[in-house]
Amino acid sequence: MTSDELKIIAKYIYDISGIYLDQSKAYLVETRLKHLMKETGSVSYYELHQKAKADPTRTLERKIIDAICTQETMFFRDNSPFELLRARILPELIERKTSQPSFFPTSIRIWSAACSTGQEIYSIAIVLREFLSDLSKFNIRLLGTDISDFAISCALSGEYSQVTVERGLPKDKLDKYFKQIGQKWKIRDDIRSMCIFRKHNLMNSFNGLGRFDIVFCRNVAIYFRQTDKAMLFNKLADILEPGGYLIIGSSESVSGINSRFEPIIHLNMIFYQLKLET
Repeated sequence: MTSDELKIIAKYIYDISGIYLDQSKAYLVETRLKHLMKETGSVSYYELHQKAKADPTRTLERKIIDAICTQETMFFRDNSPFELLRARILPELIERKTSQPSFFPTSIRIWSAACSTGQEIYSIAIVLREFLSDLSKFNIRLLGTDISDFAISCALSGEYSQVTVERGLPKDKLDKYFKQIGQKWKIRDDIRSMCIFRKHNLMNSFNGLGRFDIVFCRNVAIYFRQTDKAMLFNKLADILEPGGYLIIGSSESVSGINSRFEPIIHLNMIFYQLKLET
């Protein structure tokens, strides 16, 4: 891949996904797109770009997004965010929401932005199932979104290989919340039914997604330019309920980018809470 080809492809990828790739990512781009070069019979990355631009079905565009997006995920990845959810955020959220008597079930709205193939949102669902003694008292909406068609398709199926479930998923949870079907493990229907999935580009409007008490947006902003990070965190603040929670990756920070969030340390981990307007 030439320097000029990288510039063209990188701009195209940025325009369709918001993912920013500089010159240091040449090898990554070349490796990820090599199979599409062969599949489309393209003799250059410039030709691949032209074919993608000219495709009225946008099929090649979606394949390029699938190829570029990092699908590195696992059940209970890094574990700390899920312990944080169980030990601090859920008790605090439920106490706040149930402080006033109501005849209606308590609503809990959680969004896993860039959910990849679904392991994160299903891990959240398992935490909720174990933490809440009576789900009938709660109105739960768990949303998983991703820009990749492939990722959303995998998440919707709820089926995972033996290797996948062995990564991060304790055996007791595997036995309790999954059933084996041939060489695959399928998540139990009552956990699957707690989650809904949609394709969504975080660079697009959040209109229609609803409002949330908690947003997981981990290891996403690291692929964005500084101005796009600021825009993303501002949009996340807009859709969070007052006092809502934002959980991002351990190598990411909102501080210095968006002043609407208050950083809080718990269990040696930083999470962010939307400041109440005064």
